[in-house]
Amino acid sequence: MRRLVAFLILVWPAAAQEQVSINAPYVTSTDAAVSAMLKMAAVTKSDVVYDLGCGDGRIIIAAAKQYGARGVGIDINPERIEEARANAKKAGVESLVRFEVGDLFESKISEATVVVIYLLPDLNLRLRPKLQNELRAGARVVSNTFSIRDWKPDREQVVAGSHLYLWTIPARRQ
Repeated sequence: MRRLVAFLILVWPAAAQEQVSINAPYVTSTDAAVSAMLKMAAVTKSDVVYDLGCGDGRIIIAAAKQYGARGVGIDINPERIEEARANAKKAGVESLVRFEVGDLFESKISEATVVVIYLLPDLNLRLRPKLQNELRAGARVVSNTFSIRDWKPDREQVVAGSHLYLWTIPARRQ
């Protein structure tokens, strides 16, 4: 017991601090924003849509249900992932989607053709190099509410009070 207490005293504050530094408050996208984000990214059946900070999985589930796209949702909160899995089962799209507990900065996203984010501005800025380095040319990134500071979007749109941004990953220079 003493070892467990000593372990928690040493490890818990560092783990909690790291989660706070990479976590954003849980706020869901409205149905109108979800539809607009998927339409803005021109999602098709051939896409693989990643939602970084997926929460209850609504965006990935909508991409699968409306477009037949495959999807991956990543969230640091195990409770949200369980909820997302239950929602996918209820929607009948389990075969098209998967949900993973993970740190969005550590997760592999190179398979994605579309990445959806609803994160705070500082997290978006920290995520930008990962998006640019890991995604292939032509992949689309859509953000709900927050831009990525000096990265000029290809398109912007306001839908039901949500400001949406779209970027396309350019070809790498040789």
